[in-house]
Amino acid sequence: MRNLQTGMLLAATLSTGLMAGLFAAVSYAVMPGLARSSDRTLIETMQGINIAILNPFFILPFVGSIPLLGVAVYLAWRGEGRSVLPWLIAALALYLAALAVTAAVHVPLNIQLDDAGDPAKITQLDQVRADFEDKWVAWNTVRAVLHTAAFVCLLWALIGYGTHRSQDSGSTESAQQSAAPASLTV
Repeated sequence: MRNLQTGMLLAATLSTGLMAGLFAAVSYAVMPGLARSSDRTLIETMQGINIAILNPFFILPFVGSIPLLGVAVYLAWRGEGRSVLPWLIAALALYLAALAVTAAVHVPLNIQLDDAGDPAKITQLDQVRADFEDKWVAWNTVRAVLHTAAFVCLLWALIGYGTHRSQDSGSTESAQQSAAPASLTV
């Protein structure tokens, strides 16, 4: 049970960290770079990203973090990790909030951008960009902060869980060492 619990916590932390890194990089590098580009370039690039991102390297950690977090919460509740349970619940809640932002804001905006069609044929490129960019960027920053906060909660849970495990193994070793001489003297 300990190994499963440790594995779930590590996997949830890794997948959540990957998402936090992705959305943060989009916030501080990709979108500021695209802000300096032409309307057509931004629209073409974002339409291309919307297609390219739908791959297993994105989908697996993005969606997979939820069951991993859920199992980590359950195992902590049932097992030895009760001391980190509040951090795990917070991470799950933050991750779900970020997912809600994606579903409520980013998916509709991405569909709207894709529905605008081929940028070479759009007559009002500046309007399509204006309807998309500012809202998408602002909410991506929110999403990046939520994912990063979930990641920090999981890092804190790992520290707490590791401390708890080392204290347990330390007390087990002490008990074994104090029991050994007593058994020799009997």
